[in-house]
Amino acid sequence: MRALGVQGLTDAELLSLLLRTGTPQSQVIDFASEILDRVGGLRGLLKASPSELLAISGIGPAKQAELSAVGELVTRALSEALQRQPVFNHPDALRSALKIHLSHRQHEVFSVLFLDTQHQLIAFEDLFQGTLSQTTVYPREIAVRALYHHAASVILAHNHPSGLPTPSEADKRVTEAIQAALRPLDIAVLDHCIVAGPAVYSMAENGLMPMA
Repeated sequence: MRALGVQGLTDAELLSLLLRTGTPQSQVIDFASEILDRVGGLRGLLKASPSELLAISGIGPAKQAELSAVGELVTRALSEALQRQPVFNHPDALRSALKIHLSHRQHEVFSVLFLDTQHQLIAFEDLFQGTLSQTTVYPREIAVRALYHHAASVILAHNHPSGLPTPSEADKRVTEAIQAALRPLDIAVLDHCIVAGPAVYSMAENGLMPMA
């Protein structure tokens, strides 16, 4: 790291700095590579649950806590970037935040970004979780949370564990139902993003958002 700078290190070498020690069977670099293979790379590592990390031989409670803390720091750093200026001024930061937050979930998770009148982020919440194929979404609960945050608008987001980023007919119907619930409250639905692996599909950018 001193010779090349931190940017010159591989993913496994960076992770090995956090791990510090390997296992009786593996040196720390090899151990780091094994972990990344197990969780699906850095994005998988950042969003791995404590139980998923503890299931890896060689990771105990202390290492699990350190790795989970790193993932949370990255998530908070991305949220900070979205809070400083209007979300749409940072499309790359928005996509990165959504990918890190949703791309490696094994089941569908439906999240909502609550924005103020300047389109700056107030809160980013997971509201619903479902099975591998579907999530039960309650528009009324989204309305309650939007009022709680005094939000002027929202961005909807959920993942497709199937790996296909295009919206289903059910996704379109859910979007319409949420718009109908928020319209009387004068809260706009600006976009509905679908995360599938490294892809983020924006319904607004693809002209699929129902009329508000």
